[in-house]
Amino acid sequence: MKKSHKIKKSSDVIVLNIMAYTFCGLIGLMCLVPFLMVISGSLSTESAIMENGFSILPQGFTLEAYKTVFKEPIVILRAYGTTIGLTLVGTLVGLLMQTMTAYVLSRKEFEWRNQFSFFFYFTTLFSGGLVPYYVLINSTLKLQDSYLAMLIPLLFSVYNLLIMKSYISALPDSLIDAAKIDGCGEFTILFRIVMPMIKPALATVGLFIALAYWNDWYNAMLYIKDETKFPLQYFLYQKINNIEAYKKLISNGNVSSSVVSSMSLPTQTLKMALTIVVTGPIILAYPIVQKYFVQGITIGAVKG
Repeated sequence: MKKSHKIKKSSDVIVLNIMAYTFCGLIGLMCLVPFLMVISGSLSTESAIMENGFSILPQGFTLEAYKTVFKEPIVILRAYGTTIGLTLVGTLVGLLMQTMTAYVLSRKEFEWRNQFSFFFYFTTLFSGGLVPYYVLINSTLKLQDSYLAMLIPLLFSVYNLLIMKSYISALPDSLIDAAKIDGCGEFTILFRIVMPMIKPALATVGLFIALAYWNDWYNAMLYIKDETKFPLQYFLYQKINNIEAYKKLISNGNVSSSVVSSMSLPTQTLKMALTIVVTGPIILAYPIVQKYFVQGITIGAVKG
């Protein structure tokens, strides 16, 4: 009797696993198809896309779009260097600032922790607006055409602070008390005890900060006029605007046919190629932190 019940239970588990894996596989495939269509579009000819639309497989395989993107490799490499530098520096400095702040706010012996926590929370409800922010960065701090204009605005996020604070608060107080009894200072406790135990939170918040810097183009549009300092995303933004400008000129008849024929006009395939060039590296970096990311994003979901 027990044996038959055990066999039935195991068969139920197998059926449930099959259903779960099938459902998750279909959802994953649905998320993957748009990206595959972007890759396919970047490798297709413009005429095939205009006639048949986008598809999962390339139509008339060609690398012309990527040749156009890398026609000026120095510009691409310079934009890559700016974005990578901002992402690395911003992620390290931002992660350090938010970890230190979260550690202070999680300590019960800090009498003003509730007041400071409310101050941070209050900033998520109200903001000064674009004009005061622009005046602060551009006129008061004199950061126009400076890398700091793109670095400073994204260094701190209250949402990331809350994630970090929740994880640190869940650590046993006895660990920190024991370290203090052994004569450890606050920085020693933070860097040698707390931070090694919050790797999931560090990976999660670090990924959020890195994505924010990698995808940022708005601050560059507001404060950067020097083309040599353009980040990668703003370079993509400008290229897409140029595409639309060329199309508008041609449709309005403001460009002669001889000029049009001599120009290497951007196309739909160029848009797809630019998307791959910009998003490729950050997508490849995600699997490195995926294990910690899943643990960190579910902080507080289950309490023992």
